[in-house]
Amino acid sequence: MNLLPLAKNDITELLVIIIRFTQMRQKTLIDNIFNIHTPGFTPRDLMVREFSLLLNRAISEHTQNRRLLLCDTDTIRFGHDGSVHVDPLADPNAKNLLQENKEQYLRLQIDKLLENALNQRIAAELLRTKQQPISMSEV
Repeated sequence: MNLLPLAKNDITELLVIIIRFTQMRQKTLIDNIFNIHTPGFTPRDLMVREFSLLLNRAISEHTQNRRLLLCDTDTIRFGHDGSVHVDPLADPNAKNLLQENKEQYLRLQIDKLLENALNQRIAAELLRTKQQPISMSEV
């Protein structure tokens, strides 16, 4: 889904970026589940904490200076067109769990998917309500 036409201001752009990030993470986590029986497979994940810190800095900058400033890292890059590119990294903890206990590994991936889905749903709902016109009774 092309969300860029929805990005009309800085906060809306952040919500679109969150949705894109969660879509990429969902694909990565599903890949981890599909490959549970692939010999030598290394599970991957996106850098959620790093992404959160980048957004927190962007929100602080927006609050202080009324501008959106998104800074790239080694694994997260923001495009001028509102795009975001994220490199999944190996998840050594998940790899150890995959080798030791496939059932616990699967539970971990499902828990991550549920958390990710909640984040995506919240961002999508905020975006949806932000796009609705304000009625006179709300003013």
